[in-house]
Amino acid sequence: MSKYAVTNLATGASGPSFALATDAEVTEAIGAADRAHSEFSRRTSVAERAALMQRVADLHSERREHLADLIVGEMGKPREVALGEVDFSADIYGYYATHGGAFLADEPIELLGGEGSAFMRNASLGVLLGIMPWNFPYYQVARFAGPNLVLGNTILLKHASQCPESSAAIEQIFADAGFPAGAYGNLYASSDQIADIIADPRVCGVSLTGSEGAGAAVAEIAGRNLKKVVLELGGSDPFIVLSTDNLEEAVDAAVAARVINSGQACNAAKRFIVIDALFDAFVELFTAKIGGIVPADPTSSETTMGPLSSLDAAEKLEEQLQRAEAQGATVVLRGRRDGAFFSPSVLTEVSPQSDAYREEFFGPVAAIYRVESEAEAVQVANDTPYGLSSYLFTTDAEQALRVADLIEAGMVFINGSLPDSAELPFGGVKRSGFGRELGRFGIAEFANKKLIRILK
Repeated sequence: MSKYAVTNLATGASGPSFALATDAEVTEAIGAADRAHSEFSRRTSVAERAALMQRVADLHSERREHLADLIVGEMGKPREVALGEVDFSADIYGYYATHGGAFLADEPIELLGGEGSAFMRNASLGVLLGIMPWNFPYYQVARFAGPNLVLGNTILLKHASQCPESSAAIEQIFADAGFPAGAYGNLYASSDQIADIIADPRVCGVSLTGSEGAGAAVAEIAGRNLKKVVLELGGSDPFIVLSTDNLEEAVDAAVAARVINSGQACNAAKRFIVIDALFDAFVELFTAKIGGIVPADPTSSETTMGPLSSLDAAEKLEEQLQRAEAQGATVVLRGRRDGAFFSPSVLTEVSPQSDAYREEFFGPVAAIYRVESEAEAVQVANDTPYGLSSYLFTTDAEQALRVADLIEAGMVFINGSLPDSAELPFGGVKRSGFGRELGRFGIAEFANKKLIRILK
């Protein structure tokens, strides 16, 4: 990577580019963040920081049209979807502005004996590094920066190289909201510089959302330097259908869960596990519905699926699809690539011996599996190195909770798909990472949970 640059995926046109930060600029940014923690965060109350965060939320709402336009150009997100992402980000900032004080309140400890009292207090750690991906340029930042700035940590943010304008716009919002210089800093850093940032003793932790490989590399560096890490990595999320009294409703949910963000979401459903009695009807209806979705101009308000994030991403997806077929999968619906545009595809008969059985398809490719029983459905669902999200459709309430307990994932959604909300904790297990964002758990990941014991 030689620079941060915008390429319009719909047209191929080049947009603005930004030079990489120099080593001196990185050093200064770390120093500014460290000073902001000492001079600002430690001298303001949670209520004062929450008030600034509410202003961040308000500015996202006020600038929503401009912010949406930026990511339509940067990564091809359909405009209505982009507006929804900006609105959700505003909700997250507002959520922590409203609830941060309660989440961070002192927690009394009931003593088993002895005099005095004891309680737990949440204190900030210091400077945190966030490494964020291209697929949700505002939402990913909101769920990291929102809770941590209310807590009192300060933020250095390295965004994906294709999102330089939106990352600069976020930094401007924090400045305009009243956060002082250094409280939130955008860095056009290189991968080599990231290792030095993590190693710097003034940096206390790192949060990464991205690929499994990137997560492993960052965790290794952080481990060597004894830094706290939160990782949200890939997913090959199962969508299990055991019973339903409305198959079309279940299929609609399945399609929506597969094509969210043009199929480029870690927590999108990717493997559809359907009980034998419903399998044929499900495949027919699912294929018809997803096949009716046509990638189109992301600037149009009518478009629901735009191009993939890059030409490389589209070419990789095409290669995965070809390899799956060569290794025995049946291609029920064959997606076509046109530049970075990629239409939906449907696979069946994916063998456990094939690469496709365990790979993550980061684009609109769905694999549908036939199972004979609840036990087999759980076995197939868990037969993956990932464990981020999962979806379950059943009319049996006892079965719903029984299967939810057996699924190896950080999240289980029953009889619905992708009901994201600021209060719902987000995160996974296995090779999908560790730690939680959003909800009350998200504000505690980078907190010093300090015991204060008063003896007299």
